[in-house]
Amino acid sequence: MAVRDILLYPNPILKHPCACVLRLDAQVDALVQDLLDTMHAAGHSVGVAAPQIGVSLRVVVVDVSRSKLGREDNHGRLVMINPEILEREGERIMREGCMSVPEYTGNVARAETILVQFLDRDGVERVIRANGFEAVAIQHEMDHLDGLLFLDRVSNLKTDVFRRKK
Repeated sequence: MAVRDILLYPNPILKHPCACVLRLDAQVDALVQDLLDTMHAAGHSVGVAAPQIGVSLRVVVVDVSRSKLGREDNHGRLVMINPEILEREGERIMREGCMSVPEYTGNVARAETILVQFLDRDGVERVIRANGFEAVAIQHEMDHLDGLLFLDRVSNLKTDVFRRKK
């Protein structure tokens, strides 16, 4: 459908929790396609959440299959509507970046493995176990649905946030 502009922090939409999708319809399907188009157009992106394009609904897309960090262990292109994490295991600290905070990266502690439930694009309920980089990417995108950015998850803003190299 369309490549959409990414909202940048401190846009207030990024800090508000999103509403659940109540019904899958043509508008939700168009939103999903816009998210996919926007993710792919960015080239380096492994995920985008609806609030990043100005829509306060619980929809994310994730695809780590083209990333060197996620190439070996992934579920391919995921469309996740109303996702919910059911289980978390382990912990890993990883450097994260975000298209909504383009100037910085940060060290964030996340669960190493998650069990997540969601509706796919066709409205089919799915439950998957994601590991490693894919689990991190899903958690990062799901944080957007709760009005959180990776900056909210770093333990120390002075030692764990880094300006991106140009």
